[in-house]
Amino acid sequence: MDKKIDVLEDLNKPMFVVEERLLRRNLSLIKSVADRAGVEIILAFKAFALWKTFPIFREYINSTTASSYAEARLAYEEFGAPAHTYSPAYTDYEIEDIARMSSHLTFNSLSQFGRFAKLAKDTNPGLSIGLRVNPEYSEIETELYNPCAKGSRFGVLASDLPDVLPEFIEGFHCHCHCESGADVFVRTLEHIEGKFSKWFGQIKWINFGGGHLMTRKDYDVELLIDTLKSFRKRYPHLKVVMEPGSAFAWQTGPLVAQIVDVVENFGIKTAILNVSFTCHMPDCLEMPYMPVVRGAEILDDQTASKNEKITSPYVYRLGGNSCLSGDFMGKWLFDHELKVGESLIFEDMIHYTTVKTNMFNGVSHPSIAILKENGEFQILREFGYEDYKNRMN
Repeated sequence: MDKKIDVLEDLNKPMFVVEERLLRRNLSLIKSVADRAGVEIILAFKAFALWKTFPIFREYINSTTASSYAEARLAYEEFGAPAHTYSPAYTDYEIEDIARMSSHLTFNSLSQFGRFAKLAKDTNPGLSIGLRVNPEYSEIETELYNPCAKGSRFGVLASDLPDVLPEFIEGFHCHCHCESGADVFVRTLEHIEGKFSKWFGQIKWINFGGGHLMTRKDYDVELLIDTLKSFRKRYPHLKVVMEPGSAFAWQTGPLVAQIVDVVENFGIKTAILNVSFTCHMPDCLEMPYMPVVRGAEILDDQTASKNEKITSPYVYRLGGNSCLSGDFMGKWLFDHELKVGESLIFEDMIHYTTVKTNMFNGVSHPSIAILKENGEFQILREFGYEDYKNRMN
């Protein structure tokens, strides 16, 4: 299934395309941060799990983080190393298997810890057990993604921890960022230390979770490194772990789609695609945010209010091909009339998007490909009827 193409526009079917050059750029930066700061940075599968690219990752990192039995098994069998595993709730029918395939196992609550910690330790004596803690502070503005919102089900509050930690607890896990900058980490760290430093002498490691978007162009990498170095000087016995997901696959490739129809209703033109927002780009509807379309200008409400005189006939809403009425987004300004068969390229659609797709309506799922550094184009996976059917089998 190997072939060469000159441009992504040549594709005639929907496809996620990972660009190896861009992926290695991110991996190199992340490895540099880890080496300079003296910390371990691992890949979170919840944001990226294209296992056929793992040989590339193994050149830069040694571990991954899982949040389920399936992800722990993927780490153990395909990445070739036991996972740092955290789940909001483990089950009695999976806990032993997860423990066997993990190097670190973090519990979300003291009740889950009390129920499963000894069993997990008996199953894997080398397992390092941790507890997720909640610093009650996060600068994430979208409540859907805020793990520290009031009433959150994530993590143990400092007020609920005993002065002496229970046997087996060797680490703390704390996640309270989402595509955040280093300045946010600095402020968050003050709250983490303020709430939990009294227990730091009783643990061996601390995991600062994900959401550290260190590969974004405007991210202050030097501030992150200085902050981590300073923390390690204050607590030299603690091993520091970070597990970003988006940072690894940030801007590493697009989703390429094709126009299959153009319809108009009350003056609104909609280009209907052979992909779906609800099926293939669900974060666009959940977040929501407007994806960048190559060669088009986003016209959000604010832009429209400032450009009331836009009279171009080339303003389009983009619609998915599912039967969900709200499976559309818009508006975009193009520099030409959109035609059936034309390709549209949705930028930055690898992180999270590829792991959250679904087969609602039986809509044809985009293929997954990699554009290698040498220009070779390789299709890693194609989906068909059997994939849809077998999910219901």
